[in-house]
Amino acid sequence: MSLPGGHLQPSFLLASLKADCVNKPIFQRCQDIARIIEDFPAKELHSLFQWLIETIFGSLDGSLLGWNLRGMQEHANPNDFHTVLEFLHPGGSMMKMIYKLQAEEYKYEFPISYLPGPVRASLQERMLPECSLYHNKIQLPTAGGLSNNLSLNPFEYFMFHFAICLITQRNYPQGHLASTSNSAYFLLVDKYLKWFLPVEGNVPPPHFSNPGGAVPSPAPRSPSIPFTSYGTHPSLLKRHVCHQHLVNADPAAQEIWRSETLLQAFVEMWLHHYSVEMYHKLQSPHAKLEALHNRLSVSSSQFICPAMPGIYHSYEESFQPTEEHVLLVRLFVKHLHMFANSLRPEIMSLSAHSHTASPLEELKRVVIPRFVQQKLYIFLQHCFGHWPLDASFRAVLEMWLSYLQPWRYVPERSTPFISEPQNRCVPEKWTPFVQENLLIYTKLFLRFLNRALRTDLGSPKNALMVFRVAKVFSQPNLPEMIQRGEQLFLEPEPVIHHRQHRLLMSPNLGGSFLSSWQPPITDASLKVKNHVYSLEGQEHQYVQMFGTDARNLVLRLAHMIVQAKQSAKSLSDNSPDALGNQSFLSWFGMNSTEQNNSYSGNDIDEVGFDSIRKTDEHLEKALDYLCQIFRLNSSQLNQLSVSFGSLQYVNGRNLQPECMETPEGLTLTSRGRYQIVNGLRRFDIEYHGDPDLQPIRSYENATMVRLLFKLSGFLNQMFSDRMDALCARRDFLGKFCRYLLIRSLPTHTISPNTSRQSYESQTPRIRLRFLASYQILFYLIVLYFFSALLSVRPISCTFYLLIGYLFYAVAMTLITERKKPHQN
Repeated sequence: MSLPGGHLQPSFLLASLKADCVNKPIFQRCQDIARIIEDFPAKELHSLFQWLIETIFGSLDGSLLGWNLRGMQEHANPNDFHTVLEFLHPGGSMMKMIYKLQAEEYKYEFPISYLPGPVRASLQERMLPECSLYHNKIQLPTAGGLSNNLSLNPFEYFMFHFAICLITQRNYPQGHLASTSNSAYFLLVDKYLKWFLPVEGNVPPPHFSNPGGAVPSPAPRSPSIPFTSYGTHPSLLKRHVCHQHLVNADPAAQEIWRSETLLQAFVEMWLHHYSVEMYHKLQSPHAKLEALHNRLSVSSSQFICPAMPGIYHSYEESFQPTEEHVLLVRLFVKHLHMFANSLRPEIMSLSAHSHTASPLEELKRVVIPRFVQQKLYIFLQHCFGHWPLDASFRAVLEMWLSYLQPWRYVPERSTPFISEPQNRCVPEKWTPFVQENLLIYTKLFLRFLNRALRTDLGSPKNALMVFRVAKVFSQPNLPEMIQRGEQLFLEPEPVIHHRQHRLLMSPNLGGSFLSSWQPPITDASLKVKNHVYSLEGQEHQYVQMFGTDARNLVLRLAHMIVQAKQSAKSLSDNSPDALGNQSFLSWFGMNSTEQNNSYSGNDIDEVGFDSIRKTDEHLEKALDYLCQIFRLNSSQLNQLSVSFGSLQYVNGRNLQPECMETPEGLTLTSRGRYQIVNGLRRFDIEYHGDPDLQPIRSYENATMVRLLFKLSGFLNQMFSDRMDALCARRDFLGKFCRYLLIRSLPTHTISPNTSRQSYESQTPRIRLRFLASYQILFYLIVLYFFSALLSVRPISCTFYLLIGYLFYAVAMTLITERKKPHQN
C-alpha cells in the first residue's frame, strides 16, 4: 500500500487496511502498519486500534482466528514469523502505537462477559473484585444499573486481549500446536516477561516522541463507586480508597504501572478460574470477623449495595486448561522466581514500609505472595483433581515442581540447581518460602499420591512422574523444612487482640500493591497459620504430610512400586540380553519356552526393552527417595508386603490374577481385574493350537517356515502309518519314537477362559520348523565353517551332527521316561 503525502481520513485508512488483509501476506501488512504508526498522529490511529487488536488476536468469541500466534511456527513461514515478532516486540511498532494513544488518554471498552468467571459474577453482584486491576475501570451509568464493559487504557486493552488469547477456544487448523515452545505466542510471552519484569535493571522507558511528557499511568478509581469488597465491610474499602489517591499521586509508584498491569493481566486471565463458592473459602477468617464487628458497630449503610439474588451463589465456571496453557503458566512461574530472586540482599532485609527501595524492588518482594500464590494454588488443585490419568499430566507436574523450587531460579547461577548433585541440599534461607507455601507442598503432594495409586506404575511415563516428585521432595533439608512448617501450624494459637486481626488478613484489598500490602508477620507460627487459613479457611482440617494417614498412603505406593518393579523385571528377563545368558541348547529351540510354544504378547514390542529397563531404574530410585523422605526401612516394606498379601511370586514369576470359582468356572474378581489393568499380574499368553500353524515369529525366516511346513507335511503323509506303529510299541524303541515325534501338552496354569480350548493332538508328526530359526541357521553356518577349516566335508559334518543328536535323544528318553514326550 502506497502511503499518500497527506493524511487520509480515518475511514478511508481503515478501509484500505481491511482490503490489504485479503490481498497481502502478514509480513507485508506489518510493514505497512508500522509505517502508518510512524507517520500518523494518535487521532487517526485511535480509529484503527480496536480493529488492529482483533485482526492480530482474533475475536473474543473465537469466531475469528486473527494471525494465529499460538500456531505460528518459524519453519512454516519464516518471513511472517520474524516480522510478527518484531512488530509485537515490547519495543516494536505496536507498542509505539499504544504509547501514542496512551499519551492522549484514549479509553476502550472491554466486555465484562469475557472476564474470568469469579470476576464476572462479582461484578454482576456489584461487588468489587479483589484484584486492583479492575478498581478504576468499572463504569456505572447515571441511571443506575451496571455497565457491560470495562473502560481500559490502550496498554491494558492490548494486554487483556493478549492474555485472553491463550484461553479462547478457536477452530485452529489441525496440528497447529505441534511445538508450543516454538510458537510466536510462546516467544512473545517470554519477551514481555523479560521486558516488563526485568531480572536486571529497570523497565525500559517507552521509546516514542511524546511532546506532552511521560506516558500517564491509569487514573485512580473514584471513591464514589458503591462497590463492596470480597468478604470485607465497606468501611474497610472506604479507608483503602482514600489512601489510594495518595499512592497514585506518588511519581515513583507510576514507574511500574506497566509491569503491574502485565502481571495482573496474566494472573487474572490464566489462573483466576474456579467456582465463586471457592472464593468465599479463600477469604481470611479474621477479615470476616472484623467485617462482622464493623457491621454491628457502624450504623451508616450508604456504601452498601444489595446483591442480586440467585447469581453469585449458584455460579460455577466450567474450565479445563490445556497442556499449552499449563506450559505457559510454567514459563510464567519460572520467570517470576527469577524476578523475585533478583532482589538485592540489602533490600530484602529492609522492612516492608521502608522508602529506600524502589517500586520495582518492592514489587519483587511481594510478587509471589501478593499476586500469584493464592490463584496458582487453586489452579493447581483444579488440575490435580480434573486432569485425566494419563501421561499428559507431566506438564502440570513440572509446573508444580517449578513453583516448589525457587532455589533453582537464582540469577547468579549459570547451571540448573538440580544438575549439581553435590549442591542438592536446600539452603536454610528458603525456610520462610517453604513455610509460607506449606499447603502447596503438603496438600498437593498428598493429592499426587492419590493420583499415583490409581495409575499403572509399570508405564514408563507414570514411573518417571513418580520418580520426579520423589527426587524433588528428597532434596536434603527440604523434608525437615516441611516438617518444621507443619509443627509450627500445629502449635496452639495465641490469643489475638482485635487490633492484631489485620495482620492475618489476606492482602487482597486492591489498589496498587504499595497501598494494600500489609506489614510482614514476624512470628513464624502466625505466618504458617495465616497461609493455611487464607487459602483454606479456618474450618480446614489439615492433614499432615508426615502424619499417619499420609504415611499409609506412602507405604501403599511403595508396595505398588515393588509390584511394578517385579513386573518390569519379569519382562526384562525375556529381553535379548537375558536370553543370551541361557543354556546352549536354548539356541537350538530346546528351551522351556519353545517347548510350551509360549508367546509373550505385544507389550514388550510396543514398549521396548530399553524403556522397561529405564522404568525399573526410575521405580528403584523413586522407592529409595521415598524411603529417605519418610525414613522407611526394609523391615517396614517387608511387613507391608505381608499385611497386604499381594506380593505373591514363585521363583520370580508372578502368579495369575485373583480369581474365584463359579459354576461357569474360574472368573476374575474386581481385584483381579485391577491387577491386570495396572500390570501387577497377568495370565501367560501362550499359543495352544497346532504348533505348525502358529504365527511366524520375528526370529524366524518366513520363506523357510513355509517351505519346511510343506516338506514336513509331505513326510508326515508318506510315513504316517509307520510312525503310528512305532509310537504304539511298548518297548524302548516306542518310547524313543514318542519322545521325538509326539508334542507335549503344557502343564502350567493358563487363563480360565482358554483352558478348555487348548490343542490336544497326540498324533506322531515330523516337525522341521525349528530349522527356520535365525539362531539355528547362524549356528549351523558357524559349525560348517569351522568343519571346513578342519577339512571335514559338509556331508560328514551333518552325519556327525545327527549321530550326536541321536545320542542326546537316547539319554533324554532314559531320563524323562515318565515325563512328557519331546516336542520335536
